[in-house]
Amino acid sequence: MSLSPQWLDELRARITLSSVIMRTDKLTRAGREWKACCPFHNEKTPSFTVNDEKGFYHCFGCGAHGDVIRWMTDQRGLSFMDAVRDLAAQAGMEVPQPDPREARKAEQRAGLHDVMQAAQNWFVANLAGGNGGDARAYLESRGFNARTVERFGFGYAPDSRTALKQALEPFEEAMLVEGGLRIAVDDKPPYDRFRDRLMLPIQDARGRVIAFGGRILTKDKTDAPKYLNSPDTPLFDKGRTLYNLHRAGPASRQTHRIVVVEGYMDVIALAAAGIEEAVAPLGTALTEQQIEMLWRLVDVPILCFDGDTAGQRAAMRAATRALPLLRPGHSLAIVRLPAGLDPDDLLKTQGRDALEHLLRNPISLLETLWDHEHAAKPLATPEDKAGLKARLMDHVDAIAHPDIKALYRRELLDRFSAFAYPPREPRAPAAPRTGFKRGFAAPAQSPGLSENSARRLRGLAQGGGRDVLASAVIAGLARFPDQLHRHADALASYVPGDPATAKAIDVLLDHAETLENGARSPIKELRSLATPPDHARYSFLLEDPHPQSAREDLAEAVAMLVERPALEAALVAAAARFDSDPEGAIAEQQRLRERKLALEERLRQLARQRVVAPTQEESSPAAANTAQDEQGMD
Repeated sequence: MSLSPQWLDELRARITLSSVIMRTDKLTRAGREWKACCPFHNEKTPSFTVNDEKGFYHCFGCGAHGDVIRWMTDQRGLSFMDAVRDLAAQAGMEVPQPDPREARKAEQRAGLHDVMQAAQNWFVANLAGGNGGDARAYLESRGFNARTVERFGFGYAPDSRTALKQALEPFEEAMLVEGGLRIAVDDKPPYDRFRDRLMLPIQDARGRVIAFGGRILTKDKTDAPKYLNSPDTPLFDKGRTLYNLHRAGPASRQTHRIVVVEGYMDVIALAAAGIEEAVAPLGTALTEQQIEMLWRLVDVPILCFDGDTAGQRAAMRAATRALPLLRPGHSLAIVRLPAGLDPDDLLKTQGRDALEHLLRNPISLLETLWDHEHAAKPLATPEDKAGLKARLMDHVDAIAHPDIKALYRRELLDRFSAFAYPPREPRAPAAPRTGFKRGFAAPAQSPGLSENSARRLRGLAQGGGRDVLASAVIAGLARFPDQLHRHADALASYVPGDPATAKAIDVLLDHAETLENGARSPIKELRSLATPPDHARYSFLLEDPHPQSAREDLAEAVAMLVERPALEAALVAAAARFDSDPEGAIAEQQRLRERKLALEERLRQLARQRVVAPTQEESSPAAANTAQDEQGMD
């Protein structure tokens, strides 16, 4: 839908900005303007001003600035079109419709809103009536006071198949069915969907009733679901709706956080305890659309699901759905509740301070992935550990953003290496072995390489290598031999493109323990193998690298070195499938080419990497001695 600038200007002119803001925030007259403490950040002295003549608000503290539409999107959390529609309704203007079909749909939706509001009014009246005693007793047992009951609009649906139809007689049967209030099955008479249930309205971002949730009250109805939500309707799409968003959005502007819990009862329990910025999905795992809605409010929403197995599975499903969507600054954080407790239980047993402590200390999305996969299966054998690494890399591959993917890969590989290859007890220097089979040498009697091995290394250096990345990796491993064990499995699966590279890798792996136990590194002999262009500046090949940054960049270079030929082989395999499955082959080739381009771009970045300056602590004499010891093998 296209709205002309002239129409939007007229909408702004018909709305008094201060009257819209005063619905949620108190303003004080200050001459021609209004003043208040800023609703976008915490402050004690008012620096937020509203100018009705000019039609904008401005905060001199945090810089928040905008017109009435911006207020509705930034402070209320509405989309642009929802904000326009809400303001147009206040101004008595009709939003232009793109075509007659859209106009008819809008008219139909408007009629359904009337139906849903009429049903809500009837449910609320039932709760206060003679049939609502059990529902009122349940609310009292949950500790919900009259203010909470009224604020969240609790109601009651009587145990009848026709009571709602009779109460909403002015509306057509078809509208009641389309709104999800009645059920029509084949040729049987329609009947009320919600019967003998505590009712709760589900509202959109503008606060309009679009659906209902009902909790069963009769314990002997074991075949009925405990909670029942409205089906998807023209008003309600459960995958695109978050319960309580219209209240939590404005509250999040003050607290700068959004808490996602499993169900609406948890939302209400948190609100009753003073935590207003809570929302919940509606009977489904958190969807991609809901994650995007949350990111419009805060950069890192906090998931606070139940402490049972089902709750942790739900958190993991949300984490995996978020991975392809990750972008700089936007992620998820996860709170781990004590086993068997939900947020309401924790509030009742330990109080708000205990929950606030957990909300202030959530774990990151990356930490969640590592902990989940580390605990998923036994890790007793090498095969088990290799499975852990494969599962972690599957998660990494799901990330679309190249920089975030590279950082996740690096961090998870570091954690895996620390787990799978723990530091060994010091041992006597290893003796050199003859031959060039990949593996690790037995303990040796001298701290240096044999003359024979040194001769071979010099010969390999003189022979050179055509693969610039491979040459750089070899030189980097020779400079940092403590990384050889970490990358041994990856290098063992790598198929080099030239004999010199293969022999150099074999020699390094064959003498890994010799080098790690104090032998002089052959970096000088292998230096000529690393012949990148003049502009290439791999951090692990510079004269004075920052040790940690250099090792991290070296790990990424090894991963790209191994992945590159695998991509080429996959491209050849996809081309071979063209005759039997042309569409699948083309799609696979496109995916692989995109991955190849991303890898090449990251490689170019890595070749221009600048060394991260060491921190003050790392520049201390002790750290300098450690770094000198690490580089003493040169």
